[in-house]
Amino acid sequence: MKNIFLLFFFLLSLFSFSQEDNIDGLEALPKKEKPPIDLYKIYTLEKDTTFLDTTLSIQKEYKFNMLRKDIFGLLPFANEGQTYNTLNFGLIDNTTFPNFGFKAKHFNYLEVDDIKYYSVPTPLTDLYFKTVMEQGQSLDAFLTINTKPNLNFSIAYKGIRSLGKYINNLSSSGNFRFTSSYFTKDKRYVLNAHFTGQDILNQENGGITSNADFESSEAPYDDRAQLDVYFRDAKNLLKGNRFLIDQSFKLSKNNPNSVVFTHQFNQEYKFFEYDQKTVSSRFGNSFSNSIYNKTRYNHLYNKLGVAYKTKDYGNVEFFVDDNKYNYYYNSVVYDNSGNSTVPNAINDRINNIGGTYTYFAKNLVAKLLVSNAITDQSISNIEANATYILNDDYNFAFEYQKLNSLPALNYTLYQSNYVDYNWYNNFKNEKLNQFKITANTKWIDLSFNYKIINDHLYFENEANDIAVLKVKPKQFENTINYISFQAKKEIKFWKFALDNTILYQNVDQSSNVINVPQIVTRNTFYYTDKIFKKAMQIQTGITLNYFTEYYANDYNPLLAEFYVQNQTKIGGFPTLDFFINAKVRQTRIFLKAEHFNSSFTGYNFYSAPNYPYRDFIVRFGLVWNFFQ
Repeated sequence: MKNIFLLFFFLLSLFSFSQEDNIDGLEALPKKEKPPIDLYKIYTLEKDTTFLDTTLSIQKEYKFNMLRKDIFGLLPFANEGQTYNTLNFGLIDNTTFPNFGFKAKHFNYLEVDDIKYYSVPTPLTDLYFKTVMEQGQSLDAFLTINTKPNLNFSIAYKGIRSLGKYINNLSSSGNFRFTSSYFTKDKRYVLNAHFTGQDILNQENGGITSNADFESSEAPYDDRAQLDVYFRDAKNLLKGNRFLIDQSFKLSKNNPNSVVFTHQFNQEYKFFEYDQKTVSSRFGNSFSNSIYNKTRYNHLYNKLGVAYKTKDYGNVEFFVDDNKYNYYYNSVVYDNSGNSTVPNAINDRINNIGGTYTYFAKNLVAKLLVSNAITDQSISNIEANATYILNDDYNFAFEYQKLNSLPALNYTLYQSNYVDYNWYNNFKNEKLNQFKITANTKWIDLSFNYKIINDHLYFENEANDIAVLKVKPKQFENTINYISFQAKKEIKFWKFALDNTILYQNVDQSSNVINVPQIVTRNTFYYTDKIFKKAMQIQTGITLNYFTEYYANDYNPLLAEFYVQNQTKIGGFPTLDFFINAKVRQTRIFLKAEHFNSSFTGYNFYSAPNYPYRDFIVRFGLVWNFFQ
């Protein structure tokens, strides 16, 4: 991976050098007129297209983080590159096929839907840099080029290394991605492909052993490295490689009504490992004097479809897919009588048949998807959505999903050198009915989410003690009703603005298996102006983040999963961030004093019951776009 990283920067330097106006004292050639910014296109496999945005806005402030997206509803842990606790339950998605599991390690793992494809008139580079908590940096470097109008390549690498403020708290990860897009000149054949290689390593300390020492923050505990932690030599690693091809071929060359054949191929290999040299009694008894668990996963997916696309009546497609996976360990677990109690593998093949219908009108886009397994597994999915754009000020969206999905694989099978962490279960499918309604207007943006959940799967600590972790997968057989409302509104006056986002959540359940804060809010008051003869745009302000107290899920590093607990509440603490951002040409500079109120509002801030949230820290960075 390091060699790929060096090669990428070598190529990047060549392209950067080629953009200089004057080389070796030669007179600069006349500059060509720059292409319009809307020719720099970014799109997904679903053909959702956006354009490169080099402006400085409050949304850019929200997205200036390692994930490169707005993380409202996610609560980061103390070190950059660690996991996130989920405040907004509406952010949790279910999938039809059984996923690998180990969800807490996947926030920074780029899935198929996270990969973007490009079409650019000139080479485009995007550089992201941000300082971290201690001894390291976060970097995301990207380059894309069209060698021909119909052939694009992109290469990128995102890396982070941060030692952190606490004992055994290092984060180190790398996300390499390469994409290619091609279409014939008559656009009958279209190809998108990508490769990703990703590794996400975290030292895991299990949290602090004394919340009282942290909350006092008196010497020596104001130095967070003096706080005792549960594990001093534990770490976990998620690593994966994926290769995907998505292609289509249209039979008719000129007729807008035509049959189109589609194909998608996806091959992925992942593994998750937990390494601990010293056995901890916190996880109970063990089979060995040191712990090394490794879970492997192979996935092969093919989807074939035939569609009939029309100009006036929409598009209809029928498809069949083949999903083959192997989730496995290298050993079998036996009981004292010599009987096998936990097998070493789950492998299966699932075939689905389904169809989609997409209708386009002047202001309306509607889509219906139906799929059902034709093999032995009882899984199905129905999705319906519609978007109506009245004008630039008003648009509305409706989504419905009915899903019958298989459990994540680590709920069914898990093996460990710790005795209590070995299981083989036969859970029922999870069932979900979900409704979403969104209204974006010039007055306010509103969204409503309602979920009806049956046979919900979750992890729970059977020990009911934060100092003892006997976490097992469970299934809740009763119905759960979840409802949320979210409102967003930005109020502007002269050069000042107040940006507000508030989320309300409520859960109706007979036992507390889904715990959420009732209120989550973010409010930003900021000022924007241009200075230095309008050569620089500045943006400065204060952001308040707050969520009400609740029984937050706690984190288990052995499983890389969050588990339900109902003993300790967190929340009720405000965090204030002061920021000064600037834009010069295509460069955006960010400076932030994060959680500057930590010393005078009390040290009772946590990301999980025994994982403190971040102390006050000043961080800076930049995003730089440049063109040839």
